[in-house]
Amino acid sequence: MSWLHRVRKGIASITKRETPDNLWHKCPKCAQMIFTREFEDNAHVCPKCEHHGRIGPKARFHALFDEGSWTVLAQPAVREDPLKFRDQKRYTDRIKAARTATGETDALINAKGKIEGQKAVIGVQDFAFMGGSMGLGVGAAFVVGARQAIADKCPYIIFTAAGGARMQEGILSLMQMPKTTVAIAELRDAGLPYIVVLTDPTTGGVTASYAMLGDVQISEPGALIGFAGQRVIENTIREKLPEGFQRAEYLLDHGMLDMVVHRHELRATLAQLIGYLAPGKKAA
Repeated sequence: MSWLHRVRKGIASITKRETPDNLWHKCPKCAQMIFTREFEDNAHVCPKCEHHGRIGPKARFHALFDEGSWTVLAQPAVREDPLKFRDQKRYTDRIKAARTATGETDALINAKGKIEGQKAVIGVQDFAFMGGSMGLGVGAAFVVGARQAIADKCPYIIFTAAGGARMQEGILSLMQMPKTTVAIAELRDAGLPYIVVLTDPTTGGVTASYAMLGDVQISEPGALIGFAGQRVIENTIREKLPEGFQRAEYLLDHGMLDMVVHRHELRATLAQLIGYLAPGKKAA
C-alpha cells in the first residue's frame, strides 16, 4: 500500500449535509442569490434590483385585503373540454396537472373583502395555471367577479397575467373577449369603477380585451405588456424596436398606462383610488 493510500485511509469521511432545494431564489434579472424566506417576506420583490416576481391569487389577497375581511368566491362551472382537444397530451390531462401544481380550479380566482375598510372585489389571474390563459373558465369567473361587485356596489379590480387565449378551446376562448367586455359595460352602467393592474406578463387576447378597458390602468414595474411578441413584430415590420418596448415604463411614457406602482405601494394606491371613485363617497 502506497503512502497516499495510507493517508487517505486515515482521513475520516465527512457526511454530505442535506440542504433543501428551495433554500435560495435566483433573481431572473440581476442573477443574485437571495434567501427564499427573505424574497417571500419582501412580497416576492428582489431586494437587490427591485425585480417583481410572479405571485398567485392567495398571495395577492393576503397582501391587499384587510386581515380576516376577505373570502374567495366560488368558481363557476363550465365545460372543461368542449372541443375534445388533444395535442401531445389530452387537454383534460393538462388541466389536471395545472390544478395539482397550483391548487386552483382555473386561471382566474376572485375574492371579495375590504381594502383599508372599503369594499372591493379582486380578481387575480395566475400565470402558473397554464400561462394564465383565457378560456371558458376565465371568462365565466370574470363575469362572476364583475356581477359580485355590482351586487356589493363596489369596484372590481382585476390583476392580469396571461399568455393570451387558451388554444385548446379554439374559437370559444376568443369569445371570452366580447363576453368580458359586456361585463365591464354592466359595471359602467351601474356607475362602478373598473380598475386594471397589469402584471408580468399580460399579452395576446387578454391585452386586446379586458386588460385595456379599465377606468384606471396601473402596472407593476417592469411588466411585459403587449399583444404580439416583440420578435413577431420585428419580423413583420422588418425594423428594430426601441429599447424597453412593451415594458410598463415605456407604455407609461407613451400614454397607455396611468401609473406604474411598486408592489409595496399597491394597497395604499388602490385604497386611495377607491376613495376617489367609489359611489357614496363625500367630496373632499
